[in-house]
Amino acid sequence: MKRMIATLAALAVVSFASQAFAQANLASPATLNEKAPATYKARFETSKGAFVVQVNRDLAPNGADRFYNLVKNGFFDNARFFRVISGFMVQFGINGDPAVSAPWKGARIPDDQVKASNKRGFITFATSGPNSRTTQVFINFNDNSSLDRQGFAPFGQVVSGMELVDKLYSGYGEGAPSGGGPDQNKVQTEGNAFLAKYFPSLDRVIKATITN
Repeated sequence: MKRMIATLAALAVVSFASQAFAQANLASPATLNEKAPATYKARFETSKGAFVVQVNRDLAPNGADRFYNLVKNGFFDNARFFRVISGFMVQFGINGDPAVSAPWKGARIPDDQVKASNKRGFITFATSGPNSRTTQVFINFNDNSSLDRQGFAPFGQVVSGMELVDKLYSGYGEGAPSGGGPDQNKVQTEGNAFLAKYFPSLDRVIKATITN
């Protein structure tokens, strides 16, 4: 029994140390610049079930590298799917801890050439203009190829579990001020505390991992 307790205590220490290390990494975006494999998969365990994204680096190298580093270092863990618009797309990628999300607001990556189309199931970084992509991504529910000419460059595709992505809670609609959904500025500054209080039905990422 004493040996079992000691083993559990040691595992708890290792787990805490790993979490602390991940948090330290996430506080320094410039250090998370590992080149992604040519192809890889990311598995997202969510409150609705699991889905898998397959990434092809050739489609959008800068986006594929950023996504790889975010997933590998736990950035998406416990993040909410804060913008879910039926028939259009689901958006996520703001960390639930404002202290973590803050340094990433200015951690922009260069644009990629649009080589794939924003069709159903394809995943793309959100952008507000040239070279403005940071951490927010969206998955297309339908064929949104009209986004291609606006510079939205897909870097991968959901290859398993798209039927679960379709079921992510969409009741709040578009975000404020255009709609009744979450205000992104408040999500950035107040994190999950804000969402849990005012938008409790939102689904969330439980854990995201690189699987190969």
